[in-house]
Amino acid sequence: MRIATWNINGLRARLEFVKAWLRERKPDLVGLQELKLTDDLFPHEAFAELGYQALTHGQKSWNGVAILSR
Repeated sequence: MRIATWNINGLRARLEFVKAWLRERKPDLVGLQELKLTDDLFPHEAFAELGYQALTHGQKSWNGVAILSR
């Protein structure tokens, strides 16, 4: 089992990079910190296409976390 954590400092600006990293590294469980977006703006579909389920607790300007699992 591969477990990873990443302070991404804003998901919107790094989504394509995060997706490429997930495809390359294939972690089973990922903790993402500092999403900087609310739950309703989290791109669940983008991660589902890669085989991940996401549980989020977002905040608008600061903080926000997600746990991805496959």
